[in-house]
Amino acid sequence: MKRIPAVLGTGCLTSVLVLAACSSGASDTEPEAASTADLAGQTVQLLTHDSFALSDDVIADFEASTGVTLELVSGGDAGSMVAGAILAAGAPTADVIFGVDNTLVTRALDADVFEAYTSTEAQALRPELAERSFDGRVTPIDFGDVCINIDDTWFAAEGIAPPTTLDDLADPQYRDLLVVQDPGTSSPGLAFALSTVSRYGDGWVDYWQRLRENGVKVAGSWSDAYYGDFTFGGGGDRPIVVSYATSPPAEIVYAEGEPPEVPSTSVMTDGCYRQVEYAGILAGTNQPEAATLVIDWLLSPGVQADIPLNMFVFPARDGTALPEVFERFAPQVPDAEELSSEYIADNIDEILSEWGAVMGR
Repeated sequence: MKRIPAVLGTGCLTSVLVLAACSSGASDTEPEAASTADLAGQTVQLLTHDSFALSDDVIADFEASTGVTLELVSGGDAGSMVAGAILAAGAPTADVIFGVDNTLVTRALDADVFEAYTSTEAQALRPELAERSFDGRVTPIDFGDVCINIDDTWFAAEGIAPPTTLDDLADPQYRDLLVVQDPGTSSPGLAFALSTVSRYGDGWVDYWQRLRENGVKVAGSWSDAYYGDFTFGGGGDRPIVVSYATSPPAEIVYAEGEPPEVPSTSVMTDGCYRQVEYAGILAGTNQPEAATLVIDWLLSPGVQADIPLNMFVFPARDGTALPEVFERFAPQVPDAEELSSEYIADNIDEILSEWGAVMGR
């Protein structure tokens, strides 16, 4: 099997989770949508995490239609990227940022990282995302769900029914079968931990105690869990793993040789956690008008249609057609678990501390 790219497993979060941000004061004036005729020949820099990917022709279309050169600047994993943007707030190293998710966005907002701008494409957002712009300071671009993934082939061979709920994962029937990621160093690991806080409230620590007693294994990263411990991904001995709702389609797309008719893995939709990725104009940019074009472009039909098979997430634009492999094998979870960005910012240190205590880490 060809390895599924790390686009499905954004990395370390520690740097931003422990960063004490300083406010820098964004401008009160919202930039207006730009006329491309006035901007030809300019260069605009887009700061992204290392899982960002779009087709070359989609980027070329932006440059051809605007006359603006788009320069991609890698900020490392999502946590490192946001931490760097906070440190540079008011004097940014790029003009636009993409990939700030809902677990990180409040800290960036509190540090005045963003310049407010309401995209000309904002009216096309899915209704449930349209109200999540934080007064226009960020724009939702895509979303995805972190979910339990099941190795169906393993369970069929063992003659065991796979788990269907979060509570099942603590059942002795599934002892020593689950691998998760450390929430202090892994984006999906953090999302799964937050899903248990959302589901169980004050009882979430007790739930993790039950998981520990049932033999849950903690890996340092998504790659370690999926390719080292998961029975399907890496020949490990754990047929249950924290991954993404879009991992089964990725199995088809990145299969070596003739792709299988159906994936060997499936998604347990109970307990999935919703992740939303935002883009925003960086306060203090020298190219505010060109930056508005990038935000509009990221929400355009062409980019939104290009997102699923490049970043394996769902487009934020309402009505965007999905690839067949998504329609068949990537469930859209109607009631995914979620905590407010404000709650996460206020409580994340305590959550990580309590998780570490109960897990002996």
